[in-house]
Amino acid sequence: MEFQVGDIVRLKKTHPCGSDQWEVIRVGADFRIKCCGCSRRVMLPRSKFERAVKAIVEPDKDTL
Repeated sequence: MEFQVGDIVRLKKTHPCGSDQWEVIRVGADFRIKCCGCSRRVMLPRSKFERAVKAIVEPDKDTL
């Protein structure tokens, strides 16, 4: 899968706040993502992030 800044992704596990949707803030060797429910920011290595993603819910509007 190809990820870009601004994409909204659904992860396999839900966040403790109850949301399973995250916004991609940084792309590279590490990914920084922001929870769409509580705005908590988390940084994950690329390998862990790619395994955790279930689907891209909403691609970045600027690239369409």
